[in-house]
Amino acid sequence: MKNFSIAIREVGSIHVLDISGELDAHTASQLENSLKELITMGKTQIIVNCNRLEYIASAGLGVFMAYIEDVRSLGGDIKLSNMTERVYNVFDLLGFPTLYDILDDESEAITDFQSK
Repeated sequence: MKNFSIAIREVGSIHVLDISGELDAHTASQLENSLKELITMGKTQIIVNCNRLEYIASAGLGVFMAYIEDVRSLGGDIKLSNMTERVYNVFDLLGFPTLYDILDDESEAITDFQSK
């Protein structure tokens, strides 16, 4: 099993989670804890940069589904960016592009938040 890591950085009022490695049943709790912490602090403009995400399993997808409604009910959103084709295909297969903004580049997600 490869490592999984999350680095959180701020771009103005937007919080970017840079995730890397493999997001599966063993590592999903790290993403869940990061999202919970941001939501608890009232930080609801969230971008998940998947540039270095190599693999995602159903447990990882479940974390995204578990928190999207909470974030949106607080007036925010979770946007996903910089996916490799392999990772995007998993999200696409399960219909995520109809539920989430999935953008090619993080800068597009930032612009989208700033324009609202």
